[in-house]
This record gives sequence, structure tokens and C-alpha cells, in this order.
Amino acid sequence: MSRVITLMPVRLAATRLPNKPLRVINGKTMVQRVYENVKAALNTDIAIAAGDQAIVDECKKFGATAILTDPNLPSGTDRIAAALKILDPEGTKYDIVVDFQGDNINVDPKVTLPLIEMVERTGCDIATCGMLITSEEDKNNPNVVKIIMGLKEGEKEARCLYFTRATAPYTRNPEKCPNQDLYYHIGIYVFKAASLQKMVSLPTGVLEKREALEQLRALENGMEVRAMLVDNIKLVKEAPADINTEEDLANSLPYIKSWCLLVIFFLA
Repeated sequence: MSRVITLMPVRLAATRLPNKPLRVINGKTMVQRVYENVKAALNTDIAIAAGDQAIVDECKKFGATAILTDPNLPSGTDRIAAALKILDPEGTKYDIVVDFQGDNINVDPKVTLPLIEMVERTGCDIATCGMLITSEEDKNNPNVVKIIMGLKEGEKEARCLYFTRATAPYTRNPEKCPNQDLYYHIGIYVFKAASLQKMVSLPTGVLEKREALEQLRALENGMEVRAMLVDNIKLVKEAPADINTEEDLANSLPYIKSWCLLVIFFLA
């Protein structure tokens, strides 16, 4: 049985919503609410990879393990890798690492369970997930990242061949191609522990730099990334999946009590 840890990268330096993890939402900080959702849903070790001492201090108040990491690390992936190195310096304690973002307040942590299983079953380096794109606007939006994978009819998972901001893949002969779907990339990851450390040790890739997508570094260096299609990642359908702006926060507030009820349900 795999030894699994869930690491939550959290930092204060968010330009659109300053001090986001420490914002109090109906009596609890955002970081505490996300942590409690993860703890209720997943039977793994859990730790917070903190970019600031203030986050570590807050985590102590509600009993979470928090690891202080260099605030200048370039990404959440680097942050969880640094925390893992502190928690497991010999690389012998954990086999699999779940990367669950600290602002995913309305993301169901259980979406990571089939990704853990996929890493165990296939031996892939990284597992992630995608969703069908139904919006024509999103298909052509460079801010929407797409996964390219060769899914046969009826398949829900496959090896990722590329990630792109472009509208791709292109369909040259629509009459000969029954599947012309495009897929969102949902930025939830499960890593082999050794693969996580390998990825952050690699130099920035050519395509990674061009598209500003760090997952391309893994593909450029021959690592196997697999994706699974999901229908939903949210706890509450009507609310934002995560919170990045004051508007997101305002839109989320009416549903906080619903999330609390869902967490109680998970624990029952």
C-alpha cells in the first residue's frame, strides 16, 4: 500500500487578493477551511507548505503541520517539493504526493483519490485531471489551458501528449474523426514522490518558457503524465472553485455554511 502525503502550498503574496490565506470567512481563515476539507475527505498525512511565518503561526492555532519554505520559490510545485524534503529528507517515508492548492476552498479533495489510484496502477510520474470544454469562447481563450491526449471512444484517461494555450488539436478531416472534443486542464496533481523531486531539479524547458506552463517541463524530459476526465470538481456547484479576487470571495460567502455541512457529512 502506498504511503501518501497531501501537501498544500500556501503563500501570502497574492496581488489580486492580498493576504488571501489569512482572510477570515465566517469565523475561520481560508487556509483553515481548506485544510479541514482535506482532512475530512482524505485518509493521508497532511501538511501545509507555507511561504510565510504568519501562515505557520496561523496553522499552529488549528493544529495543522506547517513547514516554512523559502518565500522566493517560483511555484507551488517547488514549494511542496521543498516541504517534502524537510519532512522526508531521505526520500523513504512517502511514495506519493498530492498537491492540493491552499485556495481550493470549493474543490472536493476526493477528486484526488482516482488520481492516486492511477499513479499506483500505471506507474506514471504525474497524474492530473481534465474536463470537457463546452464553451466556444473557452476553446479559443489562451488563458484556458488544454490537454492534448488520444482518447478512444469510451475512454476516460490517457497519457498526456501536450498542454497548450492554443486551440488544439486541430481536426483536418471532421468527417473521418468522431471525437473532436477539447479538454480543459484542471490544475490538480498527484506525483510520485521521486518524480516530484526530479521535476523541480530540472532546468526550465524551452516549451515551458514559451507557453508559461510548468507541466511541459515534465513532458520535455520524458516523464509520463496521465490525465483522467472528471465531470465535476466542486463541493457546491454554484460557487467558485477557488478564490482569487474580492468578487470570488463575495460570491463564495453565501455557500460557506453549505461547505460546513458537507464536511460534517464526510466525517459522519
